[in-house]
Amino acid sequence: MKHILKCEKCSSYGLKEECSCGGKRITVKPPKFSPEDKYGEYRRKAREEGV
Repeated sequence: MKHILKCEKCSSYGLKEECSCGGKRITVKPPKFSPEDKYGEYRRKAREEGV
């Protein structure tokens, strides 16, 4: 199954890893939710600091 990718350079969406602008497309899917979230503390701290 293919996932939708977003170009880091021009912010366009597509299925190929290389964009027509020459940039690289990355996955935009968020990570799965887990009750044992290892990085939740760091994410909340970063959100409070406005990072």
